[in-house]
Amino acid sequence: MNVGSYVKEVPCALRTSESEEASAQAAKLGEMLGPRIRRLRGERSLTLDEVAARSGCSVGSLSQIERGIGNPSFNTLVKISHALGISVGRMLDTASTHDPVVRRSERRKLEGSATTVENGTTYELLTPNLDGALEVLYMEIPPGASTEATPFTHQGEEVGLILEGVHEVHLDGITHVLLEGDTISYRSTVPHWYRNPGPETVRAIWIITPPTW
Repeated sequence: MNVGSYVKEVPCALRTSESEEASAQAAKLGEMLGPRIRRLRGERSLTLDEVAARSGCSVGSLSQIERGIGNPSFNTLVKISHALGISVGRMLDTASTHDPVVRRSERRKLEGSATTVENGTTYELLTPNLDGALEVLYMEIPPGASTEATPFTHQGEEVGLILEGVHEVHLDGITHVLLEGDTISYRSTVPHWYRNPGPETVRAIWIITPPTW
């Protein structure tokens, strides 16, 4: 049986439309983020040079982001947010609730980062908000998704639990292969990145303190 015969080809016009929509969303995000980051930096009386030194980003790239030029990756947003002493959620101004219960149907998807656009990973917040000391995420990582190009390094600690699939966590050059039911914990100051070697979608719970989003 030819499995390929069951794959429906996506019309070129549809693919182009989706690409244009993603580009438009990225541009809109950039235009929204720029003034907000500039305002947050001003509220803390920080210069571009000081934020650059704290985040590891160049002054030039920070200046472009503040002017709404370019599409910063999620890792870049994490670095900037930590340099400003806030979570990415506050920088993106995500909604907040104080109800202690989060129904499955009411989980907030954390969107707006280049990570979601680039590799298709989705993040759902399992905690009511990002105001506390813990951030708990439900993640779905499609086959082949990887953050190797932009390893994460930030303050805090993390614990991951694999619900389904096979997931790779790379810590400072060492590869850890996690299977269903496995957990991993590490300090976030250790350079780390992830990869789903496929062929199935990885479903996982990730706990981070302090909140990265």
